[in-house]
Amino acid sequence: MLLIRSLGKKIKLLSTKFPVVAITGPRQSGKTTLILDLYKEYKYYNLENLEFLNLVEKNPAGFVKDNSRIIIDEVQKMPNLLSYIQVNVDEKKIMGDYVISGSQNLLLSQNISQSLAGRAAYITLLPFSHEELKSKDLQKSSVYEQILTGFYPAIYDRDINPTDYFNEYLITYVERDVRQLINISDLSQFRKFLGLLAGRIGQLLNLSSLANDVGVSHNTIEGWISLLEASYIVYRLPPYFGNFGKRLIKSPKIYFYDVGLACRLLNISSEEELKTHPSIGSLFENLVISEIQKYINNSSKSATLYFYRDSNGNEVDLVIDTGVGKIPVEIKSAGTFSNDFLNGITRFVSLDTRTKDKFIVYTGVETGDFDNTRLLVWNNLSPLFERI
Repeated sequence: MLLIRSLGKKIKLLSTKFPVVAITGPRQSGKTTLILDLYKEYKYYNLENLEFLNLVEKNPAGFVKDNSRIIIDEVQKMPNLLSYIQVNVDEKKIMGDYVISGSQNLLLSQNISQSLAGRAAYITLLPFSHEELKSKDLQKSSVYEQILTGFYPAIYDRDINPTDYFNEYLITYVERDVRQLINISDLSQFRKFLGLLAGRIGQLLNLSSLANDVGVSHNTIEGWISLLEASYIVYRLPPYFGNFGKRLIKSPKIYFYDVGLACRLLNISSEEELKTHPSIGSLFENLVISEIQKYINNSSKSATLYFYRDSNGNEVDLVIDTGVGKIPVEIKSAGTFSNDFLNGITRFVSLDTRTKDKFIVYTGVETGDFDNTRLLVWNNLSPLFERI
């Protein structure tokens, strides 16, 4: 069963505008499946095939010159190949001649980004969004089941138990990808770091505290987090400053691209465990923020995401800057509305006159308006998306 991805039309359109289309995203987010469906007439090459990689390394110029309309998967395995593609692109000037993909953020590679500057369109394919799942009626019936399951395509395509899937995913990622990118002498220490990081979802990122808990240096933690960012495992949510003065928090928060993976790292394997887990509020917050992030990514919106917190503890979980106004969003794992949900938003609105709309997202079933603030249920964020 092939679920139609929201980015499909955008990718095909960009193929008519750029010689190279570069598709990145986390391992197993569906990149290869989507590319092969969109470009059925293209020849496919995978640089994870060592025999083929060795062949190309012997004569990269000849490989590029002799091939057109090709897909090159896992291109990060041979970054210098992009220099040869650059030369060929500049000579031929054929739009959509190359489709490349990789499971690391290619824009973070200086060699790759410089080689393809002005020649490539960059697209990030994240795991399924909730909207994509709903299009095939694949969404989970409860918020707890959805958090536990996450959004990786293989879980839905092959009906895999999420715990089994994420166990294998971690082995593949930690023991293969991580070792290829950096030298880690103690993999168990890195696994401990992953678990501790999952326990800090939605919290201010304190590198020194994390380093002490793991037993490594501050610089090591920074390097590991940068690696997770490049691999699309985690992302940092920056604080919103505006013109509110100096009494604002300056540290970012940390979130996972897929909340199901975070649950596995926290050893949560059932809805009963999740409902009473100390991290349920943070995990629900992660779910909602990541869904908003996927919508922005898939729809080509230019909005930027932040959180707001001052030194007095006033906070808004998410601030969406649309360019023409701000949208504060409070995210609560409670199933019943409380007027206290409005406190952070009220404070933010008093400081920023460019507030466009206000939303609260929770796990209940009722929707409505409270003090000009829309109350939304987690599984229907369309009214919020329409305002971005």
